[in-house]
Amino acid sequence: MIITNGTLITWDDPNQVLEGQALYVKNGQIEVIGPQGEIFEQYPGEEILDAGGQYVMPGNICAHTHFYGAFARGMAIPGTPPKDFPEILNKLWWPLDRSLTLEDVRSSALVMLVDAIRHGTTTLIDHHASPNAIMGSLDVIAEEVERSGLRAVLCYEVTDRDGQSKAKAGIDENMRFIERLKREDFAGGRLAATFGLHASLTLSAETLDACRQAAPEEVGFHIHLAEHEVDEYDSLEKSGMRVVDRLKQHELLGPNSIVVHGVHIDAREIHLLAESGTWLTHQPRSNMNNGVGVSAVESMLRAGVKVCLGTDGFSSTMWEEMKFAYLLQKVWNRDPRRMPGQDIVKIAVYNNARLAGSFFPQAAMGVLKPGAVADLIFVDYHPHTPLNAGNLPWQILFGFNESMVTTTIVAGKVLMHDRKLLTLNEAEITALAREQAPAVWERYNQQFS
Repeated sequence: MIITNGTLITWDDPNQVLEGQALYVKNGQIEVIGPQGEIFEQYPGEEILDAGGQYVMPGNICAHTHFYGAFARGMAIPGTPPKDFPEILNKLWWPLDRSLTLEDVRSSALVMLVDAIRHGTTTLIDHHASPNAIMGSLDVIAEEVERSGLRAVLCYEVTDRDGQSKAKAGIDENMRFIERLKREDFAGGRLAATFGLHASLTLSAETLDACRQAAPEEVGFHIHLAEHEVDEYDSLEKSGMRVVDRLKQHELLGPNSIVVHGVHIDAREIHLLAESGTWLTHQPRSNMNNGVGVSAVESMLRAGVKVCLGTDGFSSTMWEEMKFAYLLQKVWNRDPRRMPGQDIVKIAVYNNARLAGSFFPQAAMGVLKPGAVADLIFVDYHPHTPLNAGNLPWQILFGFNESMVTTTIVAGKVLMHDRKLLTLNEAEITALAREQAPAVWERYNQQFS
């Protein structure tokens, strides 16, 4: 198809804002970008998608999320409010993930996929947990990703907190899904896998070694890292080493691995992450909500760490996450010069695209150029000041919001057009989730009685 009548934001390096240009999309990729008249002459009779004067740009990418947390929205935590992050784990997330059946896993994924399409997030890297419904859980999520038309990277969170048999089941689920994707062209190449681990604080040396031995050499790991001080102190007690050093000892770092948060790592740990080429994802909304502190992402960038941006289960509103990342460093450091807009773009746009591209290496991602995947969004933004490649970061930070996304396209397939979802029935999905939520909440509350 030909996409015409839009202003193109390429997110190339250097970025360009192009007017009077059209895109020709073929076989899920951008074939040609050129003047509209020339494209029409070159490809007569092709389907035309009129952008109606909107901005056309690459879809957003989320570097870390949790579909399974969907049923936490509006759920009351019994007793006194958790006073710190370890209590949040014990009183909210672990009882919740133990309450999920496979059908709850399906609904959790579906509502989050609807949310992503609506908000223009076309690729998501998920980290799943459902200790009473482990086997087949990644297939259930994958089936709904396939139906949605989105692109996703999946894994199961291995942990010792529910006993050795479930830790082994988590390892088996990761490996079963990794092997399935090797055998099958599932979802037209829109699915990839990594190997999930919860966090050092819930993993023994034996389980870490078992995960390393099970995972193929080319497969990396996806693990929470030093979100709270307890992770560091637990690692020191278990091994005499800080967390990153411990992960390095077990050969879990590297250019295919993702560590999440890194709020309480020290300078040497930052160096080890940079040296190993490990990716680190920053989730400012989650860190604020959990009261765990603020990652030193500016120092990490300066040290060469590949910092990306995720949501940690919050709504897939990546521009909103960018705004929090931009503002949080300023208030935390009491310095408005901190975390400039170009650094936000490096993290959330360029690094997220590089990370996603490492899982989907067949074509460039997060950019409008010939040969790149046709993962696109239309944005109904009407700036009252000139928008250009130089000031785009600040137009996004102070002007864009996700309600402006009208059309979402992945691999050349239109998933939402003029705000109407085409692959998922939002009303049916949310109605079913509302029916299921009370039973999930009842199972959750039974753990406190």
